[in-house]
Amino acid sequence: MPKSKEFISDSESDSDNEAPKKKKTKVEKKVEKKEPPKSAASSAPGKAGERTFQISRNRWVSVSEFRGKVMVGIREFYEAEGELRPGKKGISLPLDQWEKLKNQFDDIDEAVREMSK
Repeated sequence: MPKSKEFISDSESDSDNEAPKKKKTKVEKKVEKKEPPKSAASSAPGKAGERTFQISRNRWVSVSEFRGKVMVGIREFYEAEGELRPGKKGISLPLDQWEKLKNQFDDIDEAVREMSK
């Protein structure tokens, strides 16, 4: 019995009829999924149908749909390999919570003014 894990065929005809299938390695899988690099300055992060608004160098607000519901998200991004990628820091608000936050903007703004004196 051979010590290697290679399969040894009893007949030569098997190798003539079937070409060996190439297995994908982890590196090849990553290459297939990788998108062409985007310039961080020229393209906003987001998916098709999603509107994005930049509020700082690496923070974006997005309006998108998730499972049939409109969501307002605020997320921090980081740059890797020439692309902006979403980071762990962020929050997505369903419309009811977004409306509650909007209705409290004046009170929040007043509290900010008081704290910054």
